[in-house]
Amino acid sequence: MNLPRQQRFPWNLDWNLLRTFMVIVDQRGISKAAASLGLKQPTVSAALKRLEASTGKQLIIRKPNEFIVTRSGQALYAECARIFGTISQLPSLIDADQGALRGHLSIVTTSAVMSRHFDDILSDFSKTHPHVTYSFAVTESDDVVTMISQNRASFGICLLSEKPPNLETMVLYREFFGLYCGARHPLFDAEEITLKDIAGEPFVAFQTEAEGGPLEAISRLRARAGLANSWRGVSSSLNEIRRMIMSNIGIGALPLHVAERDEQAGHIRQLPPYDELPMVTIYLVTNPSRRQSNAETAFLNACEAALTRIGIDERTYGKSGAPYPPA
Repeated sequence: MNLPRQQRFPWNLDWNLLRTFMVIVDQRGISKAAASLGLKQPTVSAALKRLEASTGKQLIIRKPNEFIVTRSGQALYAECARIFGTISQLPSLIDADQGALRGHLSIVTTSAVMSRHFDDILSDFSKTHPHVTYSFAVTESDDVVTMISQNRASFGICLLSEKPPNLETMVLYREFFGLYCGARHPLFDAEEITLKDIAGEPFVAFQTEAEGGPLEAISRLRARAGLANSWRGVSSSLNEIRRMIMSNIGIGALPLHVAERDEQAGHIRQLPPYDELPMVTIYLVTNPSRRQSNAETAFLNACEAALTRIGIDERTYGKSGAPYPPA
């Protein structure tokens, strides 16, 4: 008996084509995907054509200097990512019958997450379960949410402008941001710096400082300080913001507790205002629909227990309020 086309599809499809398609979309091009997969460009191009023939849909519009994923392609990519996430869990799931806890934790995080409490959780867990392995990937907060939504990682650590639907979040820690200049800045050695002194100064900004973004409060801090109207440098990475501050490309915002070491070393100096500084919350994000391995479940339980035991005030770094003395 001949099966209907939709029922024949999973039996006739070469599943490797889905992996290739996902890499093409991730890399935004055939050539880059071929380099990533270690294949020749015609091979990847032919794989895409076979997948489009199998689905009966155009998945990607390819023109000179143009790469557009169609609506059908976007829907297929989302499913490919979920399939990849499920398959990536298989090694941990089939290890579940062994005596000692085994498995792998894949954590995707925004840049420069510095929390001594989270480090303590990791340290205690790794000591208790020495057979568990770990991988960390650093990306932008929006991409962290996307990867957790697509079941491509165990846990996410990021900033949020609003709680993402269908995901669970808990506050990992909070941090206060202040404005800083580098040692090359003309005001660095001044005995006292006022808001009037930095009015109109060029600045560097995070990409997520736009209106509605998780770091929107920093743009309000800059406005309060009277800095220039447009940025001179921009990055999604805290480390690169730090680099631009120290290179005197512009004044920039950093978490107080992250900047403390550079400040003590004489590389940067905090600038006014010193009071009513913006506070930003860093979240631990999980996907409740993910079929967690025993290692993932144990780690999530360890995080929940530790964060419940440690009050949020203790997990708030760089308390704002008191003026900071000149460098």
